Amino acid sequence: MAAARSRLWSCFLMFFVALLEARGIPVGITYVRNAVARGAVCLDGSPPAYHFDKGSGTGIHNWLVHIEGGGWCNNVTTCLGRKNTRLGSSKQMAKEIAFSGILSNKHRFNPDFYNWNRIKVRYCDGASFTGDIEAVNRATNLHFRGARVWLAVMEDLLSKGMKDAQNAILSGCSAGGLTTIVHCDGFRTLLPMGAKVKCLSDAGYFINAKDVSGADHIQSFYNQVVATHGSAKHLPGSCTSIFRPGLCLFPQYMARQVRTPLFILNAAYDSWQIKNILAPGVADPHGAWHGCKLDINNCSPNQLKVMQDFRLEFMDALTRLGRSSSRGVFVDSCYAHCQSETQETWLWGDSPELAKTSIAKAVGDWFFDRKPFQKIDCPYPCNPTCHNRVFDPQEHPNL
Repeated sequence: MAAARSRLWSCFLMFFVALLEARGIPVGITYVRNAVARGAVCLDGSPPAYHFDKGSGTGIHNWLVHIEGGGWCNNVTTCLGRKNTRLGSSKQMAKEIAFSGILSNKHRFNPDFYNWNRIKVRYCDGASFTGDIEAVNRATNLHFRGARVWLAVMEDLLSKGMKDAQNAILSGCSAGGLTTIVHCDGFRTLLPMGAKVKCLSDAGYFINAKDVSGADHIQSFYNQVVATHGSAKHLPGSCTSIFRPGLCLFPQYMARQVRTPLFILNAAYDSWQIKNILAPGVADPHGAWHGCKLDINNCSPNQLKVMQDFRLEFMDALTRLGRSSSRGVFVDSCYAHCQSETQETWLWGDSPELAKTSIAKAVGDWFFDRKPFQKIDCPYPCNPTCHNRVFDPQEHPNL
């Protein structure tokens, strides 16, 4: 009995240690203070910031630059709402954050990129680093300078060794995943000609779809983002020469022109898109979708049918990219959003898989050209490896 208890305790201890390791080490913040003089600032005028864990050994000349997500602000009111939060001010950002998933420094949790120079760029401009308006309204003191912030941070990283990169990945989650697509080719031009450079967009393939009331809610929202931040001149010219600038925040219209190899990691039932594109509060005034958005298991048959139709729209938008042997695709049938940053979904004992392949392995094989990966999952609920999001109703009362 004592021996059995001892084995049980040892197993528990090993699991607890592994869990602590998986949470990642804390990485301190770096402020790009010299950017302020150039007007490259957050919404509130504070300096841009990032977290940097230096590479080692064989990874010392390899760079992974990961962009934080956090939605967008589409007018003065919503931008003021985030101005004094971590999404609008580096003064409000945590001094340390834990690196896990694709940013982990542990070989067992991140075998291909653990010893690279790993950076998380903080997001504080509200327009996926595309805005650039010189004037600052004295009444609001709002600065729309995301494009300048992008350049200032990249120049700072180049000065710290990225100019000698041999391998590099630009990645990002959510609004950061969209940033990755928008800036992918520009990132490539900053690095040495002989470097291997690729981009990974996690949960950044937002689609132009009508909401459940039949309105073009997200299209209108993106139009307002572009107008408020003066983003048009920093969106791909190959897109804005054909479409209205607001449409060029949607990857289905502008990602086809990206020349740098791009990996699309997305859930077909992306929880953010279901909540904010398909069934935003404005389209659901009586809250019929509230329980469904909290937990996909609460969805009625009719709601699931609407979500299956949304998946088909997502697939159609994805096909607009056209065929490319250099592209990676991992689209699972999960109710999730951002799967590269958390250890449980990036690489864990029960992390999501397609074709018996984890996200970490699929991305690693694709980057190093070991094996192509372009897989799209069958419809929900066919994948038992999914980590479907369940939201706390106390934390999301207005969902």
